[in-house]
Amino acid sequence: MILEKYSFGLGDRFAMEGKAQLKALLRSKELGVSIVPVWNKSFREHQIIGTGPEDVRKEADDAVKALDYLGAYYVDADHINSGSVAPFIEPSDFFTLDVAGFIGKPALKTDINEARKYLNKYAGELLIPDMDHPFKIKTDDLDRVLSQYLLAIQNAGNLYRKLCDRKGEDNFIAEVSMDEVEKPQSSMELFFILALIAREGINIQTIAPKFSGRFNKGVDYMGQVGEFRKEFEEDLLVIKFAIREFGLPENLKLSIHSGSDKFSIYPIMGELIRKHDMGIHVKTAGTTWLEEVIGLAIGDQDSLQLVKNIYEDAYGRQEELCGPYADVINIDTGALPDPKEVNGWTGERFANSIRHIPDHPSYNLNMRQLLHVAYKLAAEKGEKFKKALSDNREIIALQVEENIFERHLKRLFAN
Repeated sequence: MILEKYSFGLGDRFAMEGKAQLKALLRSKELGVSIVPVWNKSFREHQIIGTGPEDVRKEADDAVKALDYLGAYYVDADHINSGSVAPFIEPSDFFTLDVAGFIGKPALKTDINEARKYLNKYAGELLIPDMDHPFKIKTDDLDRVLSQYLLAIQNAGNLYRKLCDRKGEDNFIAEVSMDEVEKPQSSMELFFILALIAREGINIQTIAPKFSGRFNKGVDYMGQVGEFRKEFEEDLLVIKFAIREFGLPENLKLSIHSGSDKFSIYPIMGELIRKHDMGIHVKTAGTTWLEEVIGLAIGDQDSLQLVKNIYEDAYGRQEELCGPYADVINIDTGALPDPKEVNGWTGERFANSIRHIPDHPSYNLNMRQLLHVAYKLAAEKGEKFKKALSDNREIIALQVEENIFERHLKRLFAN
């Protein structure tokens, strides 16, 4: 199974927007590209919503059938590890192997010594083709990389082999994710990480490193755009070289996690993947849920009141909701509107506050982030929330499609 050049991860908390999401990707032909869908949902999200991996498979299959789509598509077991993989094995064909929990933990000394022998030949100066400076690699650099990443890659290897045994090596796509950590990986570190992945025999097709800056959920990139450009391009060049040097899959590409809504860096990413003729995988999650909230706000009055109630609950339960996402949200609580004020808003006013149009006078990135992590509260509404989604189906679908195509794909792929 070979992942196509351009792929887009589609998160959908309540598994009701698959058709609208696929419609948006099919419109990528207007931009002269073909983008394959990858529906993704994590173990944590399934637990909160009360769904299972088989529900994501059904959503994907139903959307494909409804639109007579004949292209490739995938279902991603997002951020899984050895403890959570079991229910994903049968319905999924894309596995994001999350090794963040093992980064910084030391492997056995004998394993470190063996791996050092494998990497020693790269000590000294290493010039990656088309990079404007060589890597100056010291023994200390090798020791640091091994102490930080060897155990993590070993665990990825164990999980990968388990999947190979259960599904067959050619029947799934593997990604290694190390983005949910405190410090970004340098391009030199990425080179050695890829070396260790190849040594471990993992045929990864995408890799998700952590970049500098903040990739907060559902809002724009926060960081030095120039620094991101340099990191992103160097990572592309490292991957190109590593494919040849280590015999990794030729379609290996970068995966951008929490990639939804990173509007300021989308043009940079698009420019550089075209410059170097590389693919990309962009993974989104809660953006579609926010478009549902927007659709409900401008739908019928009962649905508007429902989302106002969800916001009021979220306002009072911030610590509970934000705790699990502390590394990927940054909310100024003092800038959140009081629920009493929000209760008097029109649907358009509510929608404009969270629709991601940063220069709109009503836009409030703090309110948007809070609602991004408040999907748990919608799940608590049970059938009442699902009925609201059904009752406002058409207007919600338009929000979802417009968001993916107009705000995401155009910024990435329009020349």
